[in-house]
Amino acid sequence: MRYPEFLKNGGTIGFVAPSFGCQTEPYRTAFQNAQSKLEKEGYRLQLGPNCYEGRGTGISNTPKLCGDEFTEQYCAKTSDVLISCGGGELMCEILDYVDFNRVNNTEPKWFMGYSDNTNLTFLLPTICDVAAIYGPCAPAFGMDPWHPAIWDALRLLGGKKLKITGYDSWERESGKDEEHPLEPYHVSEPKILKCFPETKHVKFEGRLLGGCMDCLVNLTGTKYDHVKKFNERYQEEGVIWFLESCDLNVVGIRRAIWQMIHAGWFEHPKGFLIGRPYCFGQEMFGLDQYRAVYELLEPFQVPIVMDVDLGHLPPMLPVISGGYAAIEIRDNNLTIDMQMK
Repeated sequence: MRYPEFLKNGGTIGFVAPSFGCQTEPYRTAFQNAQSKLEKEGYRLQLGPNCYEGRGTGISNTPKLCGDEFTEQYCAKTSDVLISCGGGELMCEILDYVDFNRVNNTEPKWFMGYSDNTNLTFLLPTICDVAAIYGPCAPAFGMDPWHPAIWDALRLLGGKKLKITGYDSWERESGKDEEHPLEPYHVSEPKILKCFPETKHVKFEGRLLGGCMDCLVNLTGTKYDHVKKFNERYQEEGVIWFLESCDLNVVGIRRAIWQMIHAGWFEHPKGFLIGRPYCFGQEMFGLDQYRAVYELLEPFQVPIVMDVDLGHLPPMLPVISGGYAAIEIRDNNLTIDMQMK
């Protein structure tokens, strides 16, 4: 696994929009405030051409222009790291225009984003053997004040904090809207981790891989599916799968897990970290968010930790996709100790 250089003090943060841009509110104002706050932290900024675009369908611009922007900005020397401007709906369509060969042959650079950005945070390690960060998009840095998760993401980008512990509470309903674009997370719900098999203390290690299941199942079986090769490369270390979902209901989550199992993705699992689904608390046909997952993953006989701080119900732990990590769950706390190997 190739690890990019961490962001240095005074370094340049680049912004790209391979999915949605920051054309509309509350994202535009939040993004502008994020730039101001990051400049006050001492960083220089570089904006890609699509950051404020909204001409695309489910993404900022045409698939070609989005793919070109990512390739050019990733390979350019004008920025040290890249942060995505947002999630979206159809980032998969840009993949035919991302020059993965060129990306693979350039000096690696951290790319951070989540949700639809799974299309890159997952493919960079599986196709190019380059680590990426599954973490907040640019407008999140515009909230005032920053939640500790935002500080953790910036410190991870800078290599200043590789051991991160989950947070005490989470946000069920956001207060951020067009009239309140800088609202911080409204964390009102207590974090309660669910472990299968049930335990108060468990430890395991392996290589982190995953993202948003809505995107992952879309990649399964395509020419961009290099998971078998990734599993072969890292079979001795094994894989810790981190998975979360956005639009999938509980039945869709179960179908996604089934599909990944039958695609052979979980050949060498060391454990599963399952984020709180956006459909939190939903039941269909007697199926809840827990049964949707653990009944299918239970035969692998590895730890399954659910309602983790990952994904669309913030705060979210920033994690290195493709990176090695030691996981410890103790008394309702989860710690991810990421190691550069």
